[in-house]
Amino acid sequence: MSDDVHTEAHGQVAEPQERLDPETRARREAALKHVRKYGDPVLRARALEIEQFDASLVDEVRRMGRLMHDAYGIGLAATQVGVVHRLLVYRTEMEGVIAALANPVIEWSSKETESAEEGCLSLPGVAVEVDRPVHVRVRAQDERGAPITVEASGLEARVIQHEIDHLDGVLILDRTSRDQRKQAMRALREALEPRAAA
Repeated sequence: MSDDVHTEAHGQVAEPQERLDPETRARREAALKHVRKYGDPVLRARALEIEQFDASLVDEVRRMGRLMHDAYGIGLAATQVGVVHRLLVYRTEMEGVIAALANPVIEWSSKETESAEEGCLSLPGVAVEVDRPVHVRVRAQDERGAPITVEASGLEARVIQHEIDHLDGVLILDRTSRDQRKQAMRALREALEPRAAA
């Protein structure tokens, strides 16, 4: 899924479907400036286990949740904001409750898979088909360190898998066909060139 906004069968988001009013668009653009983009080495780093659960981690979860919301995303991994530890936030509806998973581990995934289009806040302008298990069980901790287990299906499972990939330095470009990857790289160049010139 994307961390962006196109809530189809995936967990990330592409561009918002409806027209955004100027204030919302400005807030989204400001939020997106905090998200690391393709080419930043942190996106290829494997995040480290979180060992200290304290007030600063709770604050980080809040900040990431706000950033994801303002950016019109449905998932965000810590590496996407330049923090190399195993933390992600997500939601399955734009106005839904934001969940946080620290040190997430996929304990089980179904043999049944499904292909769906995913986008990513770190890959502007890109949407590719990604095949993922439909059901997963994930062991993690909440932002205060309490153990939790999440049994997820459909969109929720896809979003969690997408964000765990980020924590392992894996992007949706690595999980799609060669042809789609080529098209995506063209779209990425077009999306990122104007930023470099600005």
